[in-house]
Amino acid sequence: MKQFLITVAGVFVGLLLFAVGMPILLISALASAAKPAPPPSHSVLNLDLRQGVSDQESQGPFGGFSGKALSVMGIEQALRRAETDDRVKGLFVRLPEGGMSPAAADELRAAFKHFRASGKPILAHSQGLYPSGVITSTYELAAATGNVWMQPSSSFQVTGVAAEDIFFKRFFDKYGVQPDYQQRYEYKNAVNPYLYSDYTPAHRESELSWLGSVYGTGLTAAAQDRSKSPAALRAQIEAGPYSAEQAVAGGLVDHIGQEKEAEDAILKQAGDDSRMLDFASYASATRQASALAGAGKPVVAVIAAEGAIVTGTGQHASPFGGGGNIYSDDVAKAFYKAIADKSVKAIVFRVSSPGGSDTASEQILSAVRAAKAAGKPVVVSMGTYAASGGYWISSQASEIVAQPSTLTGSIGVFGGKFAIGPALSRFGVDVRGLNVGGDYAGAFGSGAPMTDKQRAAFSAWMDAIYNGFVARVAEGRRLSPDRVREIAKGRVWTGVQAKDLGLVDQIGGFYLAVDRAKALAHIDGEARLKPFDAQVSPFEALSHMFGGGADATRILAAVSWLARDPNAQAIAGEVRDAELRQQGATVLAPRLVK
Repeated sequence: MKQFLITVAGVFVGLLLFAVGMPILLISALASAAKPAPPPSHSVLNLDLRQGVSDQESQGPFGGFSGKALSVMGIEQALRRAETDDRVKGLFVRLPEGGMSPAAADELRAAFKHFRASGKPILAHSQGLYPSGVITSTYELAAATGNVWMQPSSSFQVTGVAAEDIFFKRFFDKYGVQPDYQQRYEYKNAVNPYLYSDYTPAHRESELSWLGSVYGTGLTAAAQDRSKSPAALRAQIEAGPYSAEQAVAGGLVDHIGQEKEAEDAILKQAGDDSRMLDFASYASATRQASALAGAGKPVVAVIAAEGAIVTGTGQHASPFGGGGNIYSDDVAKAFYKAIADKSVKAIVFRVSSPGGSDTASEQILSAVRAAKAAGKPVVVSMGTYAASGGYWISSQASEIVAQPSTLTGSIGVFGGKFAIGPALSRFGVDVRGLNVGGDYAGAFGSGAPMTDKQRAAFSAWMDAIYNGFVARVAEGRRLSPDRVREIAKGRVWTGVQAKDLGLVDQIGGFYLAVDRAKALAHIDGEARLKPFDAQVSPFEALSHMFGGGADATRILAAVSWLARDPNAQAIAGEVRDAELRQQGATVLAPRLVK
């Protein structure tokens, strides 16, 4: 009995320590993150693009934005702040060895040129450029810096753009797998690798078209920045590959040197007492001050959406980041919050999505229409892609701005299933199914292809979705349905191609979208950019993760009271706010971590 009581007491003490200690650890981490160190004077920002770049910033586990992760929008906005920051004297860029997103290169190129126009230098260093992905986009970005270094004996293998698809039809035929898919229409090629053993004429035409457009855009931009004609640059790079030394001799890059030598060169250019500062650290340290500086100005809401479009909410996603979906409930809620905020005069909707659910897309589009009906213009800024469902949610915006190499359009639909019953039967495995109700109830069973009757019903449903997509585009873009059908058929277009077709209005990036939103809202002068985040607060995710209750909130509040720490108290207040939001209450005043 005595041992039992000791054990119970030990468990109780352990739970108590966990209940009190875990919030203290979380609060300590949050409080330290809330007050990033200010940038030192005479800094050169060190931007390492080798780690990869997303389109938009994602939340980290303890609020705000995730640590060292880089995004196109985050880089662009931080560079705008750095242009007028006397502490920042220059930018050092580490280039990736492979290709990068063409639209990301377009946007970062413009950001680099804007930064250089402020009188501050940029130096880019490469350890080699290799034919992986769209390598011309990496070179396009390098050229924009005006000072490109390469490591001795490295390779300059920028010779063109290539794409490769794997086709499974003969494999499926061999083993009896039957893909049962339909497309609307011939250019909707996502399932072609399951249906064919080679490119169809439409597939080949579409892919070569956007590849050629991306290649031409990158070459033209790089040629301009290297003071060459596009034709001359094309002939030169297609005659490669070259060594770094040959690339310098041919005027493709500027200097040969190790990374340390390049770093010393930009530091010397910036001033003898300059030192390197991690780019992500600078972005984090200046983001909050920038947001507070805009108080009192007209507000342009920024709603960001990146990933596949799905129904529901991300509240059950991990609070430690990750995911990669656009949740229709969350995006719609962000729009309605911006609509209800009287200080918001316009909305910039940043979209980077390859598509997703038609019903989720329609929910988001409805919120876009509601904002316009409330007198708040919505300008879409397209990122890497805004195709299929990504175009659906953009189609009825007040205006659409895309990068030259954004992949967009893909106005079409596909759907179906794999019938694996015949394949499994070869190995002694039989798939049997039962259903009650209508014949269509069993249409998506994996045992056999659809019957003729099921396929006809499915086809009618596909037609209804496609026709609805066409109607929304026709209304939003003020085109006839016949014209939309003519340019749709599931075909992917680049931004420059889409502009010629009337699918987008302007070629440019995020800040052009902001300017267009201000113009449509009749905002003179500067405006405050205020994020209306479609992502779920980490506190809400933590609350769901641990049972979401008032007990956890009370523990956090008690700990913060005991600590008498203003940062901790503010964080506990945010947790209470998150709980109130879950209950449908209105939080009247935000709490700032000072």
